[in-house]
Amino acid sequence: MNPIRRKITLLTLPTLAGLVLVLASSALGTVALYVNDMSSAGRRSQIVKIFGRSCDRGGSRQAFRVHVGKRTTECAYRTPVVGRDLEVQTTARLLSGTQRRLQQRAFLAVVIRAGGGGKYTFAVFPGQRKYQIRKDVPGEKTKFLAVGKQISQIQGTNKANKLRFQVFSILTTKQPDDSRIVALVNGKRMAVLVDDEAGPVKGRYAGFSVGAAGSANGAIASFDDVSVRIPDPF
Repeated sequence: MNPIRRKITLLTLPTLAGLVLVLASSALGTVALYVNDMSSAGRRSQIVKIFGRSCDRGGSRQAFRVHVGKRTTECAYRTPVVGRDLEVQTTARLLSGTQRRLQQRAFLAVVIRAGGGGKYTFAVFPGQRKYQIRKDVPGEKTKFLAVGKQISQIQGTNKANKLRFQVFSILTTKQPDDSRIVALVNGKRMAVLVDDEAGPVKGRYAGFSVGAAGSANGAIASFDDVSVRIPDPF
């Protein structure tokens, strides 16, 4: 049996329609904890870099802008919110100033539970119209929990991709590490997953990133309307 599939349950409509609807309905019940429309230098200053060797940040009246430099594969930034069970949303754009050779392999992403050496990442590739949900644990290779290709909802260069990513602990199961993962692009649900080995991902930051496989030198992206939500206590 594939070791990833043994630990990650992918719930699909054809096989578990009723269960998916229940999970999705409960998973998307959230309350806003932090909202940033990036409309001023003060608001943009609330965003802090998590990692990335050469990352130039800037902005306009509408967005937070990132320009990836040399010897850098990804530039990631976090919101002020710290927590384990969070949902992060943002409107992201891969800008046309990105070198053409990069536009096909550059990604825009939102990250959760980052900052502890690992993270969950929901990445979309505007040039390829594909997405990946990745799990990173210190000392282990990246695990690809879900991959989707030829996704019509994913928009290309200079166009808005509204990313929504949620990782919540499942408190009703006997496994304390169980976490439910939900990912959406432009209002369309891409995947609902259950990871029963979420414990090793110990970070508490939620944010966004831009990068590419190999070097991302020359990639330019903007991020707007960032929000962080928590499970609805009611």
